[in-house]
Order: sequence, then C-alpha cells, then structure tokens
Amino acid sequence: MPTTATKQDLEALLRDDVPYGDLTTETLGIGAGPGVMQFAARGRMVLALAEDAAALIELTGCRVELLSGSGTVLEEGAQILRAEGDAAGLLRSWKVAQTLIEIWSGVATEAAAIVGAARAVKPGIAVACTRKNVPGTKPFAVAAVKAGGAVMHRLGLSETLLVFPEHRAFLDDVPLADIAERLRRGAPEKRLVIEVTTIEQAVAAAVAGFDVIQAEKFPPAEIGALVKRVETMAALPRRPIIAAAGGVNAGNAADYAAAGADLLVTSAPFLARPRDVQVRISRKPPAA
Repeated sequence: MPTTATKQDLEALLRDDVPYGDLTTETLGIGAGPGVMQFAARGRMVLALAEDAAALIELTGCRVELLSGSGTVLEEGAQILRAEGDAAGLLRSWKVAQTLIEIWSGVATEAAAIVGAARAVKPGIAVACTRKNVPGTKPFAVAAVKAGGAVMHRLGLSETLLVFPEHRAFLDDVPLADIAERLRRGAPEKRLVIEVTTIEQAVAAAVAGFDVIQAEKFPPAEIGALVKRVETMAALPRRPIIAAAGGVNAGNAADYAAAGADLLVTSAPFLARPRDVQVRISRKPPAA
C-alpha cells in the first residue's frame, strides 16, 4: 500500500536531511564499507509507509527486502525490512526512513483503534479522517489513514461540497433550500454536506435537502436524538447521512456508533504518538 508520493518527493526528504553530504560518515572515511540495516517493531502497531521507506532507502543505492506491508498489524519484534548496501547509503537513509514509518504508523494505529471500537458496535460503519494533517504531507497522511482501515473525509476544498457556518456568514439570510439548490445547480454530481451545531439546524438542513448532516461536537445522546428525529420525518426529500464530527476518538467511537451515527469524522489519528521502530545497522560479514 504505497503512497502517491513521487520519487521527487522522497528525494526531497533525503535532501532536507542530508543537503550537503553526511559529514560524520565522510570524515570517518567509512562510507564504502558494506553493511546491513534491519527495521523491526518495538511494540504492537499497524504498519504504514513501509513501501515508501523502502523506496527511499533504495534511492541511496541500497538493496531492500520488504518483510511486512503497510496495513499489517505487527507485534513486538516483527521484522519490517532488511537493507544491504554501503555504509554511506545506509546511514544517509536510516533516520528519514525510520521516522517516516514511525510517524505514519502512529496515525495508522490510531485510525485502526477508532475503526475497531466503532465496528465492534456497528459493523460496517465508516471512519473518515479530515484534511487536518500537517500541510505538505497529504500523500503520506492518506496512505496512513488507509493502512488503518479508515477513509478520507475530504482530500481538499476542490472535490467536495461542505457548507460551514463560516460560509453562511457571507450569505446573509439566504434560505437553506436556496443554498442547496444553488449547490446542486453548480455541482450536480456532488453530494451536499453541511455542518451544524444544533439539532434544530440539522432538521432544517434535512428539510432543505442536504445529503449529509455533519453534526459538530454533538454528544452521543444528541446524535441519537437527531437520528430518531430524521427517521420519523416522512416529508424529507431524502434521509440524510448523519456524520458525528468533532472530538471523535477511540474512547468514544463506540458510543457514537451505538447512538446511530452513519459516519464518524475525526482528526484524532493525526495527533497520535509515533510508534517505535528499532533499527540495527552492522557491518556485513565478508563472503565465505
């Protein structure tokens, strides 16, 4: 499960860390020595970005054997990859590749925890991660979210319609039905999504014909009340999807799923602590 990161993206990561050569390795004069580098999990984790780490190491002229793929649940000691090459290449790629796996495996592990908690109560419910990842890291963020079994909520502003209260601040008193009609006319292939902060706003949006009601920071009990409300409204043009958003995490995902939410929207995985990857580098023994 590699990312959509390009060779140039990976080269940029290496260039950022080693812009003018590895001063220590060069000064010691050890760059030509043959070596072996091994990555392993120090604890339980959902692996992410292993393929990209391998590709990055290969950019330094090393040969890599990938032993575990992204999306795999690893236990302590599980092997991730093994690389062979000269010391210059191994030492140049070491920390960048290790950090790439550690940071994004943290995201994947947290995403998997939220998915697991929600689906234990409501099998099949989707967990969607927002676009609130670190700017400039979207290819890695998307891959990590997928590795954890979640999906992306929005990839950016260009491909989805989501009306926030901040948009409505510029629309004066335009009725919701007119806003919905304007959106359908301008982007007829897209679903209409709106963020609301009260049950009354949610009901009004449902009546106006919005496809997805994103309930921002509703406690689970209010999500339950909203679901019951829309399910008993016979006059609705369509039954909207109810998305619980804002503050959703592994500790409360089951409560939101049990309350009847159709979708959980979360940024929590992007705040997860990195997972720990053990790296061992040694001189390659001479051939017998």
